[in-house]
Amino acid sequence: MYSDTNKDCFKILFGKNLKRLRKSKGLSYRKLATRCNIDYSDISKIEKGERNIQLSTILELSKSLEIHPKELFDFELEKEQ
Repeated sequence: MYSDTNKDCFKILFGKNLKRLRKSKGLSYRKLATRCNIDYSDISKIEKGERNIQLSTILELSKSLEIHPKELFDFELEKEQ
């Protein structure tokens, strides 16, 4: 079972996956920001797990990375003991 205390952990894991995907495409913060019309400083905050994002942002990121949105969520969650 996953607890509410894992919300921050989820954002951090999402951010790490976004960073991995961005780097695999050879994109800097600024290049990704230009592609998806999101400020580069916001992308940095998302990657650090400091920003909670909307579904529309997920769609923009996935389109800009040329991936299916589900790939942004392709990471393992830790289960509560």
